[in-house]
Amino acid sequence: MIHASPLPDVVIPEVPLFDYMFENAEALGDKPALIDGPSGRTLTYAQLEAGVRSLAGGLIAHGFTKGDCLALMSPNIPEYAIVFHAVAMVGGVITTVNPTYTEREVHHQLVDSHARIMVTVGMFLDTATAASVDTNIRDMFVIGEVPEGSDARPVTDLFGPPLSAPVPVTPDDIVALPYSSGTTGVSKGVMLTHGNLIANIQQVLIPAEFTSDDRFIAVLPFFHIYGMQVLMNCGLRVGATIVTLPRFDLEQFLQMHQVHGITRSFVAPPIVVALAKHPMVDNFDLSSVNQVFSGAAPLSASLALEAGARIGCEVVQGYGMTELSPVSQLTAPGQFKPGSCGVTTPNTELRIVDVATGADLDLDADGEMWIRGPQVMKGYLNNPEATAATIDSDGWLHTGDIGHVDSDGHVYVVDRLKELIKYKGFQVPPAELEALLLTHPAIADAAVIGRPDEEAGEIPIGFIVLKPGSEATADDVKEFIAGQVATYKRLGDVVFVDAIPKSASGKILRRILRDG
Repeated sequence: MIHASPLPDVVIPEVPLFDYMFENAEALGDKPALIDGPSGRTLTYAQLEAGVRSLAGGLIAHGFTKGDCLALMSPNIPEYAIVFHAVAMVGGVITTVNPTYTEREVHHQLVDSHARIMVTVGMFLDTATAASVDTNIRDMFVIGEVPEGSDARPVTDLFGPPLSAPVPVTPDDIVALPYSSGTTGVSKGVMLTHGNLIANIQQVLIPAEFTSDDRFIAVLPFFHIYGMQVLMNCGLRVGATIVTLPRFDLEQFLQMHQVHGITRSFVAPPIVVALAKHPMVDNFDLSSVNQVFSGAAPLSASLALEAGARIGCEVVQGYGMTELSPVSQLTAPGQFKPGSCGVTTPNTELRIVDVATGADLDLDADGEMWIRGPQVMKGYLNNPEATAATIDSDGWLHTGDIGHVDSDGHVYVVDRLKELIKYKGFQVPPAELEALLLTHPAIADAAVIGRPDEEAGEIPIGFIVLKPGSEATADDVKEFIAGQVATYKRLGDVVFVDAIPKSASGKILRRILRDG
């Protein structure tokens, strides 16, 4: 049984991303497009478009051509949008890099993506430079001041004569290459096309009723598909004003709401916890907020109700994944149902499939969620096997999440079939941590699971079998991992066990560890 979206289809323009995004830029003119929250530095729509065109012209003059890849490693700042859309305008591919990644993690992404140019900020230049060794990176540019003694150049050196029209592309040409963790190793490049991004922007902003009067807060990172698409691209397409924050600080986050009259607050569940429970919230005027939209990880019904009652608006959620550009379910204004992640987006089909039999399930029955629509990725870069395992021959993307649909078309996600750990919305692949743990000289075997946590969603927990005669403390193991991975992948706890439970085929039986 195919569960069609209860929402009417939307028109999806078949144009380059630049033309779609900047169609109304001239009319918006001096209206603020992006405001840097800490400094107040503002880019108007006219300045944004001029910056995009100038950087696009400079990229072409620099020999950056259609299909080339640029890596962008930056916190949320207004210039992020200039770099992103300049690459799109010249028909390039932009791979967005998590600035908290270690040198090892960044290096993997640079090698896999074949990026030629890297743009970062001074704070992350050392990591970026070290990670770029033995990759295709030939030029390193810095947004803002270049640290003394560095060979990197200011990104302003890359600007040139403005490009009058975008390089011709088709809707099927790749434009964005965010990386998504898999359950079987390191992260994979998700190939998203001009058509994917435009489709999902249309699928979100129309039912969500975004308008040019909206003011967004953008603390969720633009390198993550949620921040990239729902905050940056939806906001700019509709002519909203986006207030950027480079990192989350509760007091600053609340202050920006009050100062700028934020109307749409996009968050992840840990921020909802703060909105519901932290005493500081009472010190700020949040009356301008019309809706709090939580994504990137499941939000409990009780927490949504508690936060909504406190700040006086709906606290709703959606569902998506990087491979879906990212949204496949969302909650439109006035359609909140506790525990629901909303209804299926326009132009999108949903199946609920029995994991054991492969049979389609009817209403209110739990099964794996399969999604088909124009937002489904083109595939994983350099990984046809993983692509084939995720998207079947009929175009259905197998999400690996368990859920059901009710009679109103609302979707409820109840469990995770795949084994990714979701820490504050970030994906932590157990296999990556397990592989690192097995390089420790005292460890004979290891398994990693996620332990539920109200604030973080899940916390990685390591189960360790020591080699006979070897010794290591929990702190030793945690420090060993902490030195090699991003902060959100660090182990929250370590448990020493005699053996890791495994199936006859050698697969780790994580459920036994969770239930034990």
